[in-house]
Amino acid sequence: MKRAAAIDCGTNSIRLLISDTTGAHLRDVHRETRIVRLGQGVDATGQFAPDAIARTRGALADYAALLKQHGVERVRMVATSAARDVTNRDDFFAMTADVLGAVIPGAVAEVISGAEEAELSFRGAVDELDSAGAPFVVVDLGGGSTEIVLGESGVVASYSADIGCVRLTERCLHTDPPTPEEVVAARRVVREKLDAALGVVPVERGRTWVGLAGTMTTLSALAHNMTAYDAAAIHLSRVPGDRLLAVCERLIGMTRSERAALPPMHEGRADVIGGGAIVVEELLRELRSRAGIDELTVSEHDILDGIVMSLCG
Repeated sequence: MKRAAAIDCGTNSIRLLISDTTGAHLRDVHRETRIVRLGQGVDATGQFAPDAIARTRGALADYAALLKQHGVERVRMVATSAARDVTNRDDFFAMTADVLGAVIPGAVAEVISGAEEAELSFRGAVDELDSAGAPFVVVDLGGGSTEIVLGESGVVASYSADIGCVRLTERCLHTDPPTPEEVVAARRVVREKLDAALGVVPVERGRTWVGLAGTMTTLSALAHNMTAYDAAAIHLSRVPGDRLLAVCERLIGMTRSERAALPPMHEGRADVIGGGAIVVEELLRELRSRAGIDELTVSEHDILDGIVMSLCG
């Protein structure tokens, strides 16, 4: 048995998974999410803001301490959408090398492509799913991008669309709550990106829709009227289409303070989940019409699990 760790640094959050691994079997030791908003302003400026890097450094330092505390032997840290888009990524890499290298010599973050992000997310998400539900349409809705993957035992087709909850909010949803005109503009952006994605990924072949990441898990918590965020109850939970649309519509029309007051809502997600809800609504409409899929299955296992699996060979 070996102890390995994965760190996923996205546009909105930085997440850690420490696992004991036996072959391809994983056993969670520690799983944690911090909202650091590394991608703050990236869509407009093309650069990481210094305070965003500082926030990320603080969280990563805490994660490095946990790696040491738990005796982690191998770690892989990946950076996704925001890091693919910036011109000052060297500042970010220097920070990660400094923080991680102090605990595991030579450890540093790597930027992965949208295609690899999709593959790792798919691998982590479907490991526990019944193959009778295949083909799976796995959607990893992040802060800067949304990965859409079709696969069975492996990936058949994938596409990384530049529509995440942070990016869409910063681009279109400026008012609190957003105006009807802003929502219409956001839907237009999402549909344009989905048209391109679904021209590559034949979702009409899918049977089961699997949603990953914070927007999806929070929507499930709200749809099931949870009084607190319960990862165990959310994992592999199902949300019927009409219920999902009702929750999304409610969130889109709320103010940020109203969203923040919802019991399962992470404080760092309240300002951007409306953008994520618009993406989910448009995805559901496409999956209904193209594949007859009218239910979302939500997984707490995702790219982090896929990253650890990649360390196991």
